[in-house]
Amino acid sequence: MLQRPAGALSSTPEQLARRARRAWLLFAAIALLIVTAALYGAGLYGRTAEIGTLAAQGRTDANLKVALLRAVLESPRALPLLLSADQQVRDALSQKNAAAIDVLNRKLEGLVSGTKASVLYVVGTDGLAVASSNWREPISFVGNDYRFRDYFSGAMQAGTAEYFALGNVSKRPGLYISRRVGDTDAPLGVVVVKMEFDQLEADWREANRPAYVSDENGVVLITSVPSWRFMTTAPLTAPKQAAIRDSQQFGDTPLVPLPIMHAQALPPDVSIVHAVTPGGSDAEYLSLFTTIPSTPWRLDYLIPAEAPIAAAVREMRLLALGVVVPLLGLAAYLLWRRQSAQMRIAAEQAARTELERRVVERTEDLSRARDRLQAEITGHRSTEAKLQIVQQDLVQANRLAILGQVAAGVAHEINQPVATIRAYADNARTFLDRKQTGPAEENLGAIAALTERIGSITEELKAFARKGRTAAEPVELRGVIEGAVMLLRSRFAGRLDALAIDLPPPSLKVMGNRVRLEQVLINLFQNALEALDGRDDARVQVSVEETADGVTVGVSDNGPGIPPAILKSLFTPFNTSKEKGLGLGLVISKDIVADYGGRIEVSSDDSGTRFTIHLQTAA
Repeated sequence: MLQRPAGALSSTPEQLARRARRAWLLFAAIALLIVTAALYGAGLYGRTAEIGTLAAQGRTDANLKVALLRAVLESPRALPLLLSADQQVRDALSQKNAAAIDVLNRKLEGLVSGTKASVLYVVGTDGLAVASSNWREPISFVGNDYRFRDYFSGAMQAGTAEYFALGNVSKRPGLYISRRVGDTDAPLGVVVVKMEFDQLEADWREANRPAYVSDENGVVLITSVPSWRFMTTAPLTAPKQAAIRDSQQFGDTPLVPLPIMHAQALPPDVSIVHAVTPGGSDAEYLSLFTTIPSTPWRLDYLIPAEAPIAAAVREMRLLALGVVVPLLGLAAYLLWRRQSAQMRIAAEQAARTELERRVVERTEDLSRARDRLQAEITGHRSTEAKLQIVQQDLVQANRLAILGQVAAGVAHEINQPVATIRAYADNARTFLDRKQTGPAEENLGAIAALTERIGSITEELKAFARKGRTAAEPVELRGVIEGAVMLLRSRFAGRLDALAIDLPPPSLKVMGNRVRLEQVLINLFQNALEALDGRDDARVQVSVEETADGVTVGVSDNGPGIPPAILKSLFTPFNTSKEKGLGLGLVISKDIVADYGGRIEVSSDDSGTRFTIHLQTAA
């Protein structure tokens, strides 16, 4: 119960209202300050966290790209080493006759087709190409002077060299790997392999993330953005630019800086940059770089960062609002509750008294309602119990009515074996008098078989007449169908030929009780045979089919069908088209099948009627 705040009695409602307005203004200012600080802090944290995530992902991708580049480089590097010791190369350089050169041309041509190299060629000590893998092509390197190339002079001096340049004949960029043939004192020439990176660049381009490799001067050599090739990571000094142009390493390319502006530096290998890609606008990227082992190069990798960072900032700000706003709402609620309590003190006692009076009245109403509800529940339970008893009585009555209908025929079924037994007994006595034990034993065996037949008929009748509602158990469906036919045989003697039954295998079992399921089939068989009374082409087809949901038993006749008025309410009690029928057989059958988790469906037209029983398969 709320306690009266101190000083509430000395404050008028007008004073309390003025204090409340001042408190709400102060609360709004503080809330605005808290929300602003939370949004700023959440945005800063979200940006930092997302940059860290992108950087970790980018380092993994960059390392994979470096590993792929190194794998691409390793195979061609072995070719100059092997060819520098090859005897055919030495013969062509030392002899310089047409036959040796022709052999070498063909050998280089075959080697190129089996490697990732773009072109292989051999240069003499005078700088002229002696043989080349492209000797057949219009742009053959044979006869070209390569003394001005650093890879030639470097190999002649140091024994090996690597040099990335734009081809002066093919006009295609690539890495030239060279090795001297012969000793330093007596060199014969230089073997050169050129490899291009078109496939590597195409693979990088599929990721839609700019990546480029630059040399020690900052010139872009390999890139997933073709227009960035031979641009620079930073402006070159005039002497450096002049030296590169004199070497003709990159032809007449302008060597302008990349369209990348550094905006924010983060850890040593990470920064936020703004880059303009071909066909796109200025966008924010996370830039990482890593060195490439065994080369003086480095790889720069750009990851689009604008959208991910914006999404992370937005998510963190929404999360911050999700925390701060409920807390501010709770504080506002507590403030409002305190003010409301102060305004409510004056009328609290009267309201309490009125509330107690209403509680007493409501309690009395609820007590009376509870008593009425308990009485109704008791009545419903009693009615339900009575309905179950009536339903069992109706099932038993239907069963006894069926027994009454077949009783005369059953008596005839029993009288025939009894008369035959009498005849076999007389014959057995005669055979015994004649000392003919063999025929006498045959007659006694026949008598035993006939007594078993009588016993099976009486047992079937006793079981069928038994009253009770048993739980579901596995039952052989074949035995249920045969039992129903046996009970109907006496009443419909001479008419059971109309029954065409596809008996299921003995192993097929359904959930139910044999006697109650026989009662269902007897009702359906009996209705079908009565509907076909007097027809020469009478036929009742009984089929059994296993489905994914269970077992279906179909009973189809070619009778006149059920009138639409009767069909609409076929399973309603006392609805029948027979003069002496009660209209309970199908209702009882439906209830029996429902007790075992099944259902009965019916379809009828002028060509006949079909009842389909759906039962559950026994596990």
